[in-house]
Amino acid sequence: MFEDVLVDEPRAGFRMRWFGEPQPYLRARWIFLRALGAIFFSAFYSLYFQIHGLNGPKGILPATSYLPAAHDALGWRAYWYIPSLLWFGASDRALSIIVWTGLIASLAIIFNLWPRAAIAMAGICFLSFVSAAQEFSSYQSDGMLLEAAFLSLFFAPPGLLPRLAVAHPPTRATLFLLQWEWFRIYFESGAVKILSGEEQWRNLTAMDKYYENGPLPTWLGWYVQHWPHGFHVFTAALTLVVELFVVWLLFLPKPARLVCFFIATPLQIGIILTANYAFLNYLVLFLGVLLLDDRDLHLTAPAGSPAPHRAPIAVVIVLSLFFVTSIAIFFVPRAASIVEPFRIVNNYGLFAIMTRARYEIEFQGSSDLVHWTPYPFRYKPQDVRERPGLYAPYQPRFDWNLW
Repeated sequence: MFEDVLVDEPRAGFRMRWFGEPQPYLRARWIFLRALGAIFFSAFYSLYFQIHGLNGPKGILPATSYLPAAHDALGWRAYWYIPSLLWFGASDRALSIIVWTGLIASLAIIFNLWPRAAIAMAGICFLSFVSAAQEFSSYQSDGMLLEAAFLSLFFAPPGLLPRLAVAHPPTRATLFLLQWEWFRIYFESGAVKILSGEEQWRNLTAMDKYYENGPLPTWLGWYVQHWPHGFHVFTAALTLVVELFVVWLLFLPKPARLVCFFIATPLQIGIILTANYAFLNYLVLFLGVLLLDDRDLHLTAPAGSPAPHRAPIAVVIVLSLFFVTSIAIFFVPRAASIVEPFRIVNNYGLFAIMTRARYEIEFQGSSDLVHWTPYPFRYKPQDVRERPGLYAPYQPRFDWNLW
């Protein structure tokens, strides 16, 4: 596909090669953006049941107290460090408006209705919550989603009902930067496992207690926990090999990328089946789809192919700075301080240290201070006689914070 659109590489400039040359990833883009909308929907759907209890005026960490205190301490800088629509009001009604707007925008992304505007709306609403949620937004998955949404603003096609948008295929830069996020999630997670000095990763015992000590295991994880020790050694080694080495196949020609996809994808599916990490693994799973071009996904070339076009210079500058910053913060994390409040460029690193034991907090209540009744949490495994559930990408932020 697009074979008839050839650019003389030696003569083509940086801007044309990366920001103007069309790429044959129409179907992969279509699949990824539908998944992005579904992930946003799951995030806002979970907030619908939690946001008032978390950050409402009568919640655990009220935004109505946090924002004025931040303004008193930081002055005008508070608006930069806490980019949120809740500065205009943090009442229960305002929180509901953010959630409902996010849900509507998510559905628009799913149904491919004005995708760029819908992604911007969903991203702004989610950022508004994350910025003001304090302890309830300390998850790497939130940054992953906001980064993917920011890049998708440039990756998504223009128009009200673009469908596959054959006339507006993705450019090399916008495609690569989403692939680059996928790569960084894997590679940085592998790097921190080694750099942390965690003994369990070095002697390949990290998976021996992973399923029982992880934050929110599934009932399938219980069965896998009882598989032979050799299997756990193999999966620990496989995790390190995939994260540190296999993902580099992304930068090689197409056959290598296919190998990378077919190794990394089952790994993500296995994680999804045995643990609940909200939408994190779903996002990584569908970012991986962007390794497949239209031929891989059996899309026949449409009649006529789009010609190269010149991207606005502002887009070139923004995405170039994004790429440079994403490299800089890996070596110097403080380099991200300027854009850190917006969480559009992030450091990643999952399970650098493995939990060696599981401790469960139990809340009890009493009306007479004599007879106490424990309050069960819907999602946390507490009762040893009850098997844990499989409910991701739903994210129970309060249950997770207790772990």
